[in-house]
Amino acid sequence: MTPDHDHSPAGGRTPIGELVRAHRLAAGLTQTDLAQRAGVGVRTVRDLERGRAHRPHRTTAELIAGALGLTGAARAGFLASARGRAATTPAAPGVAGLPHRPPAAGTVPRDPDLPGTPMALPPPVELIGRERELDELTGLLTGDGWPPVLSLVGLAGVGKTALALAVAHAVADAHPGGVAGVLVGTGSDANDVLAAACAVLGAARLAELAARLRGRPALLLVDAVERAPDPVAEVVHLLVAAVPTLRVVATGRHPVGIPGELVRPVAPLEVPPAGVVDPAELARWPAAALFTARLTRVRPEPPGPDELPALTALVRRLDGLPLAIELMAARGRILDLPELLDRYGDRVLDLAGPDLGGRGWEAAPPGRTDEPARPTVAVTLREAVATSYRLLDGWEQAALRRLSVFANRWSVELAEELLADEADPDPSGVVDPVPLLDRLVELGLLSVRGAGPLRFRLLDAVREYAIEQAAGRGELTAVRRRHAVVITRLVTRTAPDLVGARQPAAVRQLDEATGDIGAALAHAAGDDPVTALRLAAELTRWWRMRGRDVSGRQWLCRLLADPRTADADPVLRAWALLGVARLAAEHGAAAQELPAARAALAVLAGRADVAGELAARTVLGTLLVATGGYDEAAEQAHAVLTLATRHGRTRDTAVAQHHLAWHEIRLADLSAARRRLAAVDRLAAQCGEPRLRLLARADLAEVARLEGRHGDAVDQGRRVVAALAGVGDPGHRRRVLGTVGLALARSGRLDEAAEILAELRCDGRATPPGHRTEAGAGGGRPGGGGPVRAEESVCALIEGTMAQHRGDRELAAEWFTVAEAAGAAGQDRRDVVEALVGLAVSTGSAEVRERLAQACRRGGIRLLPDEERLLG
Repeated sequence: MTPDHDHSPAGGRTPIGELVRAHRLAAGLTQTDLAQRAGVGVRTVRDLERGRAHRPHRTTAELIAGALGLTGAARAGFLASARGRAATTPAAPGVAGLPHRPPAAGTVPRDPDLPGTPMALPPPVELIGRERELDELTGLLTGDGWPPVLSLVGLAGVGKTALALAVAHAVADAHPGGVAGVLVGTGSDANDVLAAACAVLGAARLAELAARLRGRPALLLVDAVERAPDPVAEVVHLLVAAVPTLRVVATGRHPVGIPGELVRPVAPLEVPPAGVVDPAELARWPAAALFTARLTRVRPEPPGPDELPALTALVRRLDGLPLAIELMAARGRILDLPELLDRYGDRVLDLAGPDLGGRGWEAAPPGRTDEPARPTVAVTLREAVATSYRLLDGWEQAALRRLSVFANRWSVELAEELLADEADPDPSGVVDPVPLLDRLVELGLLSVRGAGPLRFRLLDAVREYAIEQAAGRGELTAVRRRHAVVITRLVTRTAPDLVGARQPAAVRQLDEATGDIGAALAHAAGDDPVTALRLAAELTRWWRMRGRDVSGRQWLCRLLADPRTADADPVLRAWALLGVARLAAEHGAAAQELPAARAALAVLAGRADVAGELAARTVLGTLLVATGGYDEAAEQAHAVLTLATRHGRTRDTAVAQHHLAWHEIRLADLSAARRRLAAVDRLAAQCGEPRLRLLARADLAEVARLEGRHGDAVDQGRRVVAALAGVGDPGHRRRVLGTVGLALARSGRLDEAAEILAELRCDGRATPPGHRTEAGAGGGRPGGGGPVRAEESVCALIEGTMAQHRGDRELAAEWFTVAEAAGAAGQDRRDVVEALVGLAVSTGSAEVRERLAQACRRGGIRLLPDEERLLG
């Protein structure tokens, strides 16, 4: 029944009974406490509050007024009501809703006899990382057009109550009618909630409250709405209708649900990016700052340098959830941070702490007034998440279980695909996930961050709980199978854009989906290997751009060898073989995969797949160059040029021209190579292929170096290096750095050349095993300690050229010997020729000249005029 604000509340309570109860609760007393203080029987107090004693004896009323600490107008009003007359002055709360006779510092009044418990506002706690939200909410509650009801919603432990308390204290001056709060108890009915709300604001009934607050703004904080959602909604609706000057701030796991309500989800704190270990940088991220602040309460020393990686990993693992951070930091009294990460990193859901819903409040620690009152009933994060999960209906729970399979962030479109066969579709056959996502955000289960399409993410604790639920229902395998199909579709849609003007956006999208790509590939490899093969075949270009050629090739080889893919579409297998060959060329395994490239070409050409044939001939030509088959490589490039021109495929024409330019460099026809590379630049611009333009310009820088125009080579090479860093092509970027370093060394700019060497070696792939240099880069001697790798050739060439320029012929000879051995393992035999020219000049050895002649014959390489001049 709706509470009647014109008559005595249901249950027989009288005005004096309501006043006794309201003042007792405001003073933080139980019925027994009040009886003992007043020197009357507990039954007397109980009967008064329940309406069984309509007019107490005057002496009894005075004793109770004294025990309640009432003075002045409050006492006069109380005694008038006890005599059956209306109070001339309604009882008013103290400043910011605190009772006239405040309880001990930090306590919150509670009544164990009633399910709904009013509370005075405890002091606010210092908020970390909530400055923006605090400013926004304070502005809402003090500006024009303020909402009558503001709901802060979110997952348990996210900090709703702390934020609400801070807001309430911040706006107290703008609410002269008072600021007070009500903590909703489980099982409260509308009468309980209404009586508590009126009592903390200094009135016994709604009519009195309306009269008291007429023209005077007041603020009521209603905490834990989810405990009695319907009664709270009913009472809040009554309050804002009857008292226009009253504003209500509600906190809960879901909104109050009345017209005009403004809902603000409270998100977890922002976490630092993975790998951040700088203390100053960590302090900028609220989650890390909160963890550090709470850790200092349980141990004297701050996190040491060796603990900072674990700190970053912990707050990321806890998803910035404030209560989880506090629970984890509290364990820092016993364990250091790496131990915390090792012990609890995979057990976040089992972190136990106070009741996250606010049941049973206790005083703050003695002497501490900077902490809010803390709950006392221990629960786990799993139980907290489960409470929010149970607020969803059956289909919403099923959808959440499905969405939990996403490893990282996802888009509305991906959610739509994943849920497409799980729900009853609308008449158009499409499931709109937006209402579901809005519901999950409303309950604090879903995080929305960033501006791109992939901006939705389940909190880790929520995701793990939902995965547990899916596993318990036997759904997990089917959900992961569906996820693999959805991710494969995403990659298939994105892969074509890895060439062309949209390449940066395509690479970025796949980068953002890295976690889901890995999860989908790993699951499908065991459950649905044909889907895994399709996914891996589409990832080849991305793997190569991101330097994952070895692991990518291993995935493709494993899936091609799986007997379950033997009967897959031959074209799919051919593209996978082509991917194996393309990736092999990146790490010196070209000879092993020549048969794979030839097999792929046979299938794709036989199916009249023009795009496939062009790709296969291009990859085959690359492998042939790496294995010394230069003439056949040139034939493949000419075949690509003819086929691409015939079919009007501009990009493939540019690729063929680019490959033929390399063959002209091999034959020392630098002017022809320059003209062909200019054509590549023009064609790449026509088809919107920025990466191909960069590669052409990189080769133009190399041509300038070989022509002796070292200044031009340095300037153009540096521009290309800067651009390639944004594209994400580490192999070509290293090669252009080598061009710049050699040009600097040739022109005598040795300090700058040494800087390029240092940058190359920081990559970690260009340092010879056991090699060290004096002063970090340049001027040292090559060390032994292992086989020489192909990518060391350019570093050794730079070192040898620098030593040669200094006049140290012996050191130069040592470095050119290293360069020769490294170049022999690489794709470009021209490196070997350049190393042997330097070695011959440094040593004057006839045997070296003979090796040089043999290298030129094997590679079909002609010496440049400048090289012939050096050799005399």
